[in-house]
Amino acid sequence: MGTSLTPRPTKSSLEELLANATSREQWKTAESLSGSMLERIEIEGEPFVLKHMHVDDDWIQRSMGDLYTKPLEMWRSGLFDALPPSIDHTIVDVACGLGRNGWGCAVLMRDVSSSMLPIDTIPIDLQLQFLDHMAELHARFWGFEDTVGLLPVSNRYFLLSPLMASLEAEREAVDVVPSIVPQGWATTFDSSAVVAKFVRPLLADPFPLVQAQASDPQCLVHSDWKAGNLGATPDGRTVLIDWALPGQASVTVDIADYLAVNCDLLPVSKEETIAQYREALERRGIATEAWFERSLDLSLLGLTVLMAWSKQGDELAWWEERVERAMRYFD
Repeated sequence: MGTSLTPRPTKSSLEELLANATSREQWKTAESLSGSMLERIEIEGEPFVLKHMHVDDDWIQRSMGDLYTKPLEMWRSGLFDALPPSIDHTIVDVACGLGRNGWGCAVLMRDVSSSMLPIDTIPIDLQLQFLDHMAELHARFWGFEDTVGLLPVSNRYFLLSPLMASLEAEREAVDVVPSIVPQGWATTFDSSAVVAKFVRPLLADPFPLVQAQASDPQCLVHSDWKAGNLGATPDGRTVLIDWALPGQASVTVDIADYLAVNCDLLPVSKEETIAQYREALERRGIATEAWFERSLDLSLLGLTVLMAWSKQGDELAWWEERVERAMRYFD
């Protein structure tokens, strides 16, 4: 990656960040599952959203071992400014050093509610836009090496694991997702011999997968391309919010995530969606023949490690097939 970074200053307090705010109210959406608090803010007549982030409040941060929050690291490193113009991250400022031990931050974002994607379906024209801009992001950061402290590849595979759920249970946490993960895994292990045989060991020790993926092309990934994080601006940019899981990873991690989290919303088959993304990479000057199939198979295995607990029936069968394909790289 040849893009130079210019560090960004941060505000030192919430009062400094919100010095010109004229109104504040707490806010929660259906997508607010991490435990972090959101507020609607008005500043000089313009609407904003404020996200308060601290490891004490956010089970996702705890499961990732993220003490200081990755959006803060992205902001002060200058990585947000280096994103391609097609990506609208919406962040306008960050305050850090908040909460217990000074580990928290507050992220101030433009309120883009009117541009967000309705989550009952993904129109084909918007899917093509999203995948094109995903490919542009990956091409911009082709060969990216993380030197700013983003999410390590190994950490991401503990996000929805039984270990995460057991640790949250010990804390007597009340967040919805950690409470349903154990039964989800138990049901999937009972119904899928493939997942029980190949995925269960990786839940306990993902490092064989991490090592296999390390030889694939790397870039900066967002890691959470779910419909609730996506939108489109009137001028054709892609709104991509919630940068809680960014990091250096295999190029195909984001398309694998897109398939897993939006499986019920895709306007075409998973295979066609993959082809659309691959074609977008090729248009960006990235030759894919030598590496794409292996990289994709391993990334789909990785998403099975993350998401198989939530899948059943024909949907689970599709992922089982990809798991079996990926296992050939471990012989």
